[in-house]
Amino acid sequence: MAVRPILIAPDPRLKVVCTPVERVDGDVRRLADDMLETMYASEGIGLAAPQIGVSRRVIVADCARTGEKPAPMVLINPTITWESEDEVSASEGCLSFPEYFGDVARPASVKVRYLDRDGRSQEIEAKNLLAVCIQHEMDHLDGVLLVDHLSALKRRIILRKLTKMKRAQEPVAV
Repeated sequence: MAVRPILIAPDPRLKVVCTPVERVDGDVRRLADDMLETMYASEGIGLAAPQIGVSRRVIVADCARTGEKPAPMVLINPTITWESEDEVSASEGCLSFPEYFGDVARPASVKVRYLDRDGRSQEIEAKNLLAVCIQHEMDHLDGVLLVDHLSALKRRIILRKLTKMKRAQEPVAV
């Protein structure tokens, strides 16, 4: 397992629609393991493959609270099969938008069909934080980012600040 670098917006790779995983094999399992390790190292609760530059339909999540036993999840080719009419509005963060948060309204509960780490078909009903986390990560698989849920003004401000931050971190050519 390895901690991989997380792409920071704006990066065009974050806007790519990901391709489905055709077969769950050792490479996909290694990708999932690396994603979990990267997510934990970054103190996140979810991560999508495009956030580490891989345009495959794989997400990981662990919404266990501090002091609880870890509950890592690997969802390959996830699909929402049902969503509740009631919504929850939550302040969401994103590892690709460090230090920025935005209020996003999403269905409070969803049913998700996916393949697990072993390639077995699974379905879960996720509620509250897990539902929000899964929907956020699934957005990444379709090139939809946190800022796409915000007003145009707030989106421009955040992206401008992140662009300046990335330029400041670039090495100077001599």
